Amino acid sequence: MHHRTVKAALAATALAAVLALSACTAAGTATATPDASSAATEGAPGTGGSAVGFIMVGPRDDFGYNQAVYEAAQVVGESYPDLEILTAENVPEDDTAVATMEQMIDRGAKVIFATSYGHLDAATKVAAAHPDVVVVQQGNTIEGAPLANMGTYFGTVYEPMYLAGIAAGEATESNKLGYVYAFPIPQTIANINAFQRGAASVNPDVETVTVSTSSWCDPGAQKDAASSLLSQGVDVITQHQDCTKTVIDATEAAGAFTVGYHADASELAPQGWLTGAVWDWAPLYGQIVDNITAGEFVGGPFNANYRVGYKTGTNPFVLADFGTSVSEDTKAAIAEAQAWLGTEDGSPFVGPVLDQDGATVVPDGVIPTYDEVDGMNYFVDGVIGSLAN
Repeated sequence: MHHRTVKAALAATALAAVLALSACTAAGTATATPDASSAATEGAPGTGGSAVGFIMVGPRDDFGYNQAVYEAAQVVGESYPDLEILTAENVPEDDTAVATMEQMIDRGAKVIFATSYGHLDAATKVAAAHPDVVVVQQGNTIEGAPLANMGTYFGTVYEPMYLAGIAAGEATESNKLGYVYAFPIPQTIANINAFQRGAASVNPDVETVTVSTSSWCDPGAQKDAASSLLSQGVDVITQHQDCTKTVIDATEAAGAFTVGYHADASELAPQGWLTGAVWDWAPLYGQIVDNITAGEFVGGPFNANYRVGYKTGTNPFVLADFGTSVSEDTKAAIAEAQAWLGTEDGSPFVGPVLDQDGATVVPDGVIPTYDEVDGMNYFVDGVIGSLAN
């Protein structure tokens, strides 16, 4: 979701990020593969290229956000064997991202996915400088009308987190859940709130204790956060971090339950894995590339702030497989809740919703819009902790 803040500490990785630019063409063959050159409308932005680029803010093997991006990029390569897939890891959210995308353009990319929340400024600069290239940015939003060769996209992240909360609420024995998060941006706040409300829907006594690391990936801070939560009697931990391994390892070692995030990391927690809310980007990436290479991007659905959720389409944010401890009754409750979320009356935040101070923030019976949830700036009743600065 994503959601990034430019971090000065990442600047030191700038040179490594550029040098890490790599290319791969998938080994597998695909049936009925699109022909990018024949499909292209001459002169349309994004057409006629020989490559597709993906820049990532972290490593491709982080058991999290960037791994989900990388794995989906490889699927795009399988569907488009005539296009080279260029990937760059550890790209900071500054002008290093501009330089990295410029390198990709020099190597034939006419389509670039800038996949971090904080890559928006760099993506905008590149799109403005190269009107023949389409740049799509993951997770942020563009205010006003976007450039003709630019757009953003994302899924509705808090809906699967509500469902994961049901699994956590059923599993806990202490009635204390833990949430390790980075920054209090609206997306993160909505995820935490949805997780608590999902848990409370099946366990009214449950509460969610929060700890901020002030970083998307700081293993030391993550270890301390997990230790703090476990010392308070938390027996289910989830997170909103890019790299997820440290928190999952600490939770598993303590004999507690894990709800994963971004990518399926069940192999790290064979005993404690409940489920995870994870990205399945490949279908959406494929739709975007299809649209661009067909010359249909300008004025189309992706030349905007494109969002999908259970109500509006196929959400790229989904539940991972369940762990062995999750009962059939819990699975059935989650399936029922997911179906409800897709209806006109379904929402993790259907009123009444109270904040931490007991004030009503969503009146009885009211269903906030996706845009309203995207502006959430408060913790709901049952969430323990203050919003980090």
